[in-house]
Amino acid sequence: MSEYEHYEAVVVGAGPGGAAAAARLAEAGVETLVVERGVDAGAKNVSGGVIYAEESAPYTIDELFDGFREEATERPVTANYIHNIAGDRVRTFDLTDLHEHDTEWADAVLRRRMDSWLADRVHEVTSEAGGGLLTGVRGDGLLWADADGEVIEPGDGGDERGARVAGVSFEEIEPVTADLVVAADGVNSELARDAGLMDWEEPEEWFQGVKVVADMPADVIEQRFDIGPQEGEAHLFSGDLYRGVRGGGFLYTNRDSLSIGNVFHLDSIVEEAVEVSELVDALLTHPLLGRWLDEEYTEVEYSAKLVPDSKKAALREPYRGRLLVVGDAAGQMQAQGPIIKGMNHAVTAGALAAEAYLETRRLSPGAAGERYAEKLRNTGTMGKLRPRSYRLSRSVAEREDVTGLVDTVVDSAVGRLGLRALSAVGGVERLYNSPAMMRLLPDTRTPYVTLPAVLAEEVGEQLREENGVTPPDLGDRIGDLTYDVGEPHIRVRDESWEASGAAVAACPVSATDYGGGCYRAEEIKRNGQTERVVSLDTQPCIECGTCAVVADTEWEHPAGGKGVEFHQG
Repeated sequence: MSEYEHYEAVVVGAGPGGAAAAARLAEAGVETLVVERGVDAGAKNVSGGVIYAEESAPYTIDELFDGFREEATERPVTANYIHNIAGDRVRTFDLTDLHEHDTEWADAVLRRRMDSWLADRVHEVTSEAGGGLLTGVRGDGLLWADADGEVIEPGDGGDERGARVAGVSFEEIEPVTADLVVAADGVNSELARDAGLMDWEEPEEWFQGVKVVADMPADVIEQRFDIGPQEGEAHLFSGDLYRGVRGGGFLYTNRDSLSIGNVFHLDSIVEEAVEVSELVDALLTHPLLGRWLDEEYTEVEYSAKLVPDSKKAALREPYRGRLLVVGDAAGQMQAQGPIIKGMNHAVTAGALAAEAYLETRRLSPGAAGERYAEKLRNTGTMGKLRPRSYRLSRSVAEREDVTGLVDTVVDSAVGRLGLRALSAVGGVERLYNSPAMMRLLPDTRTPYVTLPAVLAEEVGEQLREENGVTPPDLGDRIGDLTYDVGEPHIRVRDESWEASGAAVAACPVSATDYGGGCYRAEEIKRNGQTERVVSLDTQPCIECGTCAVVADTEWEHPAGGKGVEFHQG
């Protein structure tokens, strides 16, 4: 048996979940090694994004890291609106009550700035406990031990069935054994997949987020949004501007930029066969955005990621032996109607995972996973991620016949009359601001497309703004990103259009008529027949993982420090 370096705890991923776990462990004297595959923490991370601190949460990030809000965030979200759109008509509702429900504070963030700041704090505290933080290192799999505690050497043919987690293997450094492994390696977690806890089989379990960061000086933001230096706004968009795709858009004010983008159900993107980069442009060029954007629009960065739908994907038992899984890696992203909460739940999960280990380390360190799952339930965190009310409602509300009937009623003369009457007495706005109602929302066309469009048509105002934005084309967006290309990290197993063609439109850096992205449509002659197939070039990949779900591929992360590097995130 090879002798590997040993740490009491290894945390893979230096985002907010990994940072929370590492800080709690190290502060208790646990020798903790943190590894991050980006050249810097945040270089691989993307968020819309707003981080929340919930009043009911057992941990908030500012409690774990002094000075967090002052140093690592952008602007506090002091106003929140949803815009229901139909053509050039819009009906806007104030979401302040929903936004402030169970909210201590909420700030806009850019992940590169936030995660880098957190990483500095984490490296300091873990170094004091005998560990530290390594960047540019990819955790590519788990180490396993047999019943006698002997490590099963990678590639020696040992049987891993019945084995226990013993550590982590890496691409750039020697494997490390550990008493505790925390997988905080994001939505495309290779550790969670290696443990058999996560897969990419069902598109309906995932959202896809695509985002641009637009340059805007602080004084211009404050003038155009009519806010002060310590204020910020969140704007959400739904209706008919997305060609029937289930989802919506967002705009958040940062210190000196705007985060603008869309979040859609991945299965809906595939069903409608839309090109996701075009949907970003549909939002950017809509007349409503002319309130804030003009012909001086300057795009700083284009990015994308998968987002787990916790109602369907959150792991009820997010552990296997000594492996504890937190954050996106465990599917812990809550869609509370139009408001998305993920980073705060990753912080809670990371801290609870550390707490569970600290409580069991002396007598039974292998029991930390069970204790962690228990804490997620007892603190109410799992109830937020997988609300019981949604489980009860979806069995009826998401049936195809029911969905069609509800859409028909909403769009009928009687339905429109009812919506006008309800809106006149403030009933629609009250429903939007009801946390209980938002937990019940079905994943159908009605709340994302039909209802918002009908509201805009019936009670909306005609837009008078003009929009002079000319978005960059897809080639320019890709070309402006920073890459350090390594070996190809994706392989198409089945190149047929039927098996993998959906990736051509769904991949955020691909399009049917664009030949410079990852996935390209081609026609080839084979056995006297013309076949439509897809080809792949991983060089412009932004590592969102979309193709792993919608195409027949073998997918893994690039080597540590390789691939795309986000400067905003």
